[in-house]
Amino acid sequence: MYTSSSLPEHLSRNALADFRSDTVTRPTKAMMEAIMTAEVGDDVYGDDPTTNALEDMAAEIFGKEAAVFLTSGTQSNLTAVMAHCGRGDEYLIGSSYHIYTYEAGGSAVLGSAFPHPLPVDDRGALAVEDVIAAIKPDDSHNPITTLLSVENTVSGKVQSLDYMDSMATTAHAHGLKAHCDGARLMNAVVALGVTPKRLVAGFDTVSICLSKGLGTPAGSVLVGNKDAIARARRTRKMLGGGMRQSGLLAAAGIHALSHHVERLAEDHARAEKLAARLAATAGITVTSSETNMVFARLGNDDCRIDDTALDDLAGFMAERGVRITPGRELRMVTHLDVTDADIDTMVSALGEFIAHYGG
Repeated sequence: MYTSSSLPEHLSRNALADFRSDTVTRPTKAMMEAIMTAEVGDDVYGDDPTTNALEDMAAEIFGKEAAVFLTSGTQSNLTAVMAHCGRGDEYLIGSSYHIYTYEAGGSAVLGSAFPHPLPVDDRGALAVEDVIAAIKPDDSHNPITTLLSVENTVSGKVQSLDYMDSMATTAHAHGLKAHCDGARLMNAVVALGVTPKRLVAGFDTVSICLSKGLGTPAGSVLVGNKDAIARARRTRKMLGGGMRQSGLLAAAGIHALSHHVERLAEDHARAEKLAARLAATAGITVTSSETNMVFARLGNDDCRIDDTALDDLAGFMAERGVRITPGRELRMVTHLDVTDADIDTMVSALGEFIAHYGG
């Protein structure tokens, strides 16, 4: 029996090709140099020059008035919801979106904001008619609908420029604010060939994660108008997110925004290569592949993989130099630490697993 901790003796965890997420990246040498030479102060007092520079840079890139640096995407999204929603207010959101499903219900628990989940299509998009139908009339029996929250990308799928415009326009036409969870927004920017400013032009706030495809150790930025960011900054303090010499992390963010955006195209190309090779492997069905994410199903009518075999998957792959999140449905994510050789290793190891366990 293999276990998820099974590792060959000659491999450390950092030597494995890690496809679990783009959050697993390690700082590059150039990023570490930026961190080590960062000028710092006390950000709670507002005098960390590198953090201030990152916030100014992010606001300019995304065409907004202001920005605030936060510890994580979860904190960034939560401060955004709380900036737009009062106690008992409602926000509309896709039923599969990260804020609703993977952020521990923070907007309800800590923000007292009521999420109204809406269905999404197979690309993760909301329908305008569903958004409009969900907006509550002015009646004391209903919560007040104040915010529409969208996501881009969604499970690697790019939401189009027209879609983004239509969501923001619909929200504003009905008196709502519009927020974008843009954890991997730069992947969408690169895939669409548009500027970040144009893609989110209509949105009141946008959260951008620096520690996913952009490769920093930690941190997100929330951009928006001055009033919204002022409220978010106050909420950040309330949530314990006020940092001191945060310029060390901010320096990594500046480096990432300066050097790691255009290179996302390399991740996309490697994901496409991985998907094509897995699709040609017996017993594997690629169900989705876009930007830096590949989703595949193990086993089919011609090659059955028992559920008990899947218990061995993580250990089996680790012994062959690959880290994955195990399951019948695999999500594989390419990032700046994944090489062409890692793609070869992944395909070879999965093929070996299928050959060994496939009935």
